[in-house]
Amino acid sequence: MTSFPVLLLGPVVRRAEKQQIRIQLATSQALEPVFKLHQHPSEQHTETLRLGEHLYLHNCTLTPVNGAFSTGIHLAYSLYFGTEAHDLSDYCYADTRAPSVLIPEQLRSVLHGSCRNPHHYSEDALVQGDKLMQQSHSNAEKRPQLLLLSGDQIYADDVAGPMLLAIHQLIERLGIYREGEQLIALSQQVQDDLYNRACKLPHTPWQKRSKWQLGYWLRRDEPHFSSVKSANHLVHFEEFIALYLLSLGAPCWQLIDTEQLQLSDSHPHYQAFQQERTHVLDFAASQPYAARLFAHVSSLMIFDDHDVTDDWNLTANWEQAVYTHPASRAIIGNAMLSYALFQGWGNCASDTPWPFFEALKKARGDGFWHLAPLYKPLLNYDYWHYELPTSPKVVVLDTRTHRWRNEQDFDEPSGLLDWQRLLELENSLQGSEQVLLVSPAPVFGVKSIEAIQAVFTLCNQPLVVDCENWMAHEGSAKKLLNIFRRLDTPQETIILSGDVHYSFCFSVRARFSERENRIWQLTASGIKNEFPRKLINVLDKLDSILYSPRSPLNLFTKRWQMKVDKHDTTSGPQKHLVSHAAISLVELEHGKLCRYRLLHSDNSVTEYELD
Repeated sequence: MTSFPVLLLGPVVRRAEKQQIRIQLATSQALEPVFKLHQHPSEQHTETLRLGEHLYLHNCTLTPVNGAFSTGIHLAYSLYFGTEAHDLSDYCYADTRAPSVLIPEQLRSVLHGSCRNPHHYSEDALVQGDKLMQQSHSNAEKRPQLLLLSGDQIYADDVAGPMLLAIHQLIERLGIYREGEQLIALSQQVQDDLYNRACKLPHTPWQKRSKWQLGYWLRRDEPHFSSVKSANHLVHFEEFIALYLLSLGAPCWQLIDTEQLQLSDSHPHYQAFQQERTHVLDFAASQPYAARLFAHVSSLMIFDDHDVTDDWNLTANWEQAVYTHPASRAIIGNAMLSYALFQGWGNCASDTPWPFFEALKKARGDGFWHLAPLYKPLLNYDYWHYELPTSPKVVVLDTRTHRWRNEQDFDEPSGLLDWQRLLELENSLQGSEQVLLVSPAPVFGVKSIEAIQAVFTLCNQPLVVDCENWMAHEGSAKKLLNIFRRLDTPQETIILSGDVHYSFCFSVRARFSERENRIWQLTASGIKNEFPRKLINVLDKLDSILYSPRSPLNLFTKRWQMKVDKHDTTSGPQKHLVSHAAISLVELEHGKLCRYRLLHSDNSVTEYELD
């Protein structure tokens, strides 16, 4: 392996609208990428960041020379480096010579999913999205117009042993610039810390904890990072960069010597490593199909916790412990900065400047990153949310950095949106007849599961069960429900969510409203992840018994003024809650939901009854 592929990532079509098309890619050489649309003359502005000796990340913005880009037609494109056309045949379908994008205006077909864990045993459901595109790409009326990824596009806190070895191989091969400071006491050889990083992550000494907490009397230090799978938690900026390259594209896997992804059979984690290795290599084999899909459909993303770390900002106490410790703060900063590069940058509208480009260029000196000055503005940045002016309008929520903190009890879960952002959401929803609302966590979740989470919260243990539901915080829950009950809110709101590792379809109506408006809660999770199936079946039955339509327990929930109907699947053993890796297909007619299906990674399909 002496040569590098020119393309290391992409092309990944990001935000696509009448006034701009954004495409991201990474190259191994200092080349100027030029995209040419076959049907439209366009101008291009390119922002390039050098991330390593053989790594250049490009964000290309195409704007129309005259008027606006056409909607509803295939816009084929070619990639040039200088005057030479680059071969994109690997990204083309059988009957085409160039990839194409369709600018969404009137939405009819939307792919949605979340939670893509490379070492989970399920197959990658993005392959099903690619198969759908392969079948329908020539038909502008049927091909998917948007791919919405609503969180956990990477698992920075839950990294498989073989993946961590691959990450460090890639860092060495591409010469990805390293951080200038050692944040925690990691060994020089990555193998020495394999499955042992959790012990080295920052802890709060027991003496600094409250005497009212059991850990004080047991003299037990409190870990800052609460993930139970943090054995290989990512730490440094270069590790996050490498994971994104391996998660969003295929070419970088050509640089990985898979024979070197080995662990001694005397290692205590040898068996787990071997299982993970099988799943990671299967994931790598599926990447060309995911890359082809990314090259054909506008892909918009938002973070959830695993893109940074489990339970990110769940409680005020969690925030206080993490952000007052320099190493913990830097780890979160590195995760957010890498998100900004590989996800947030492409979400931005043309009138929303991306604030970290120049700062990052200045942060690299002598082949090392000096990132400390960036952490404060990065953590204070509050414009990760965005909208897309389609019909229906797409509103994407940031439910991680706009938290409504409980100032009375720092161990109580924070609200997913604070008062100011809820007011902005209220204004955004007014005046629209239909809205597609992306909330990483379901707004209307499973009541029995939320009740279990409430019990753990009463016991001061919200982190144990990831108490991330909207109803966990009195203020944000009440304000959000009042927004949905207003007379001037959309007639139809379709909420797309993930996070929970199972899928379902609920419909919701206000019980005492003068307006007949409907809310759809469509949850698809995960693309490559699943909830234990036996357990989800038990919870589904428990929910049907305890919270049946006539159950008095409904009166004790915060959403008792809303009538929630659970929709059945048309086939399969799971009636309401489906734990089976999938990407969902949301089909609309005149802005209203007309069909909802789960395209499972094993080629099966689950459809929900909507009437």
